[in-house]
Amino acid sequence: MAIHNKSHSNSGLMQLNRMNKDNIKHKTSVDFAVPERTNCILLNKDCLDLLKSLPDDSIQLILIDPPYNLDLADWDTFDNYIDWAAEWLNESYRVLAKSGNMVIFGGTQFQDEKSGDLIEIIHYCRHHTKFRLVNTIVWYYKNGMSAHRYFANRHEEAIWLTKTDGYYFDLDSVRVPYGEKELEEALKDKRLNPESIRKGKNPTNVWEIGRLNGNSLERVGHPTQKPIEIMRRFVKALSYPDSIVLDFFAGSGTTGIACLEEKRNCIMCDKDEHSKIYFDKHISRLQTSLFYQPFIECDSLDLFFDGIKKRTKIPQYQVQVVNN
Repeated sequence: MAIHNKSHSNSGLMQLNRMNKDNIKHKTSVDFAVPERTNCILLNKDCLDLLKSLPDDSIQLILIDPPYNLDLADWDTFDNYIDWAAEWLNESYRVLAKSGNMVIFGGTQFQDEKSGDLIEIIHYCRHHTKFRLVNTIVWYYKNGMSAHRYFANRHEEAIWLTKTDGYYFDLDSVRVPYGEKELEEALKDKRLNPESIRKGKNPTNVWEIGRLNGNSLERVGHPTQKPIEIMRRFVKALSYPDSIVLDFFAGSGTTGIACLEEKRNCIMCDKDEHSKIYFDKHISRLQTSLFYQPFIECDSLDLFFDGIKKRTKIPQYQVQVVNN
């Protein structure tokens, strides 16, 4: 029996299309100017110390890849993971802007109540916070480790949380171009919006992006380094130019690089003193790439926030709307 696809009769989507056509701002619209330079800071400190020093409602996007409690090193070992995670989850809700988003990478390798995975984090958020779960994103890759006692893993997950239903989301910035034949067929479908089709298709919540091989040019030495392309997609879709992105498990600083490339400000911290070395390697490569954008590397949070308030911005009026 065929199941009717209601996606094209979604009343919310139809209303958004009408508003876009009539140039009417949605309640989640954001006006912004593109900065000439962005600000970036990487601090060697505990995540809770940093979070407690940040103002309420000050962060547009929190993008983190926390330790998974797999005993890889001292920074990845916790007696009770969720008790620890609850502290930074509560502080994250406080500092997140009303239009803000939070993305947490993880897995579902549940072993016991002390383990660190997304099942436990989702349960805590649902029962003990006001966070809203918008999406689970599946990062699929073809290259991975072999296995003999279970099916070999070829994916990781990330959850997308928001503070309110007025969250910022720019689908147009991350649409995937149609192939020539795909585009031709899609434009024949009268149920679809031709303007949106020409912009590209929704990448869906399954992203096929390869893991970094051992000899990848992106690698800077961190054992759990994520590809910049994954961070870039989140940064582009869930934040806007000159907004502030926070990563308090910075690792190699990949989030910061994506922010610099996309004209976002970034606050990072990590307890590992090697993070600054990793990040400097990223910067040296960025400076010779086509993605390089001028930025100011700050020494303190006061200078970071003051610089954002005082600097000159390129006059540019844009409106971004939540898209389905």
